[in-house]
Amino acid sequence: MATHDSAREIYRGALPAIVVSLVAGLFAGTILGSESMRAGIQSVPGLLLLLPAFLATRGGVYGSLGARLSSGLYQGVIEPRFELDERVAHAILASFINGMTVSVFIAVVAFLVLLAFGEGGSLLQLVGIMLIAGFLSALLMLSVLVTVVFVGYRRGLDPDNLVGPIVTTLGDVFGVLFLLVGVRIVGWLM
Repeated sequence: MATHDSAREIYRGALPAIVVSLVAGLFAGTILGSESMRAGIQSVPGLLLLLPAFLATRGGVYGSLGARLSSGLYQGVIEPRFELDERVAHAILASFINGMTVSVFIAVVAFLVLLAFGEGGSLLQLVGIMLIAGFLSALLMLSVLVTVVFVGYRRGLDPDNLVGPIVTTLGDVFGVLFLLVGVRIVGWLM
């Protein structure tokens, strides 16, 4: 009986986050299928190649931050307050650096793959797009993730039920949106 109640409680806690994730995922798909995104994919060789890796790493990098925050809250080593806490600040900084490093790495690998298959492409263009998309998505993902985990915890929600759906959805929405922004900005600059 206790197991059944526990499963029901987990389901109730996770369902709203999953529903929000579903709707936001559809929004990300709408951006991806837009005329602007299709034009960006056609104009930038390698963009379609790096897109899945970029989206996947958003969830991986910032999901580990969410897990760290969740563990810290349950262990009592961090408080769910928006104060300057050295542990939280270091975890956020490490995630930001990881996210930016991975973004540049993806651009370099995509360029090398294009080179290996004899396709045209610009390393500078790909790195520029990934720096812009990585930076903007990191700022928003970090802000929203920390807010959702802390506010959810204070309201009695289990952060473990929130982190997975929130991070993957934010990664998809912000990743696709800011890739498009990166394509536009780099297109204007080059």
